[in-house]
Amino acid sequence: QVQLVESGGGLVQPGGSLRLSCAASGFTFSRYAMRWYRQAPGKEREFVAVITFSRITDYADSVKDRFTISRDNAKNTMYLQMNRLKPEDAAVYYCNVDMSGTDYWGQGTQVTVSS
Repeated sequence: QVQLVESGGGLVQPGGSLRLSCAASGFTFSRYAMRWYRQAPGKEREFVAVITFSRITDYADSVKDRFTISRDNAKNTMYLQMNRLKPEDAAVYYCNVDMSGTDYWGQGTQVTVSS
């Protein structure tokens, strides 16, 4: 079955960096676009970044030039490098894959940005 497991969240000061990972299993990882979303308390889940199977990337305006999405198909893993973090980046971050209209989600990893 499809499994997505996020890791790498934590507490970081404003201006700091974190790298999130999403380990995937149960499907042919290299064939699918992968996405990061996030959800802050009291807010709707929002798109953060996407990387296609051909490694084309796109980002939400709020994270452009600060976040970098990447993938390692040999390790079935997607990453999100987050630099210059702001308090408004604090959220639970989820990885996602859409397989023929069915969305699969990980359990999420908490990112807290605070001094």
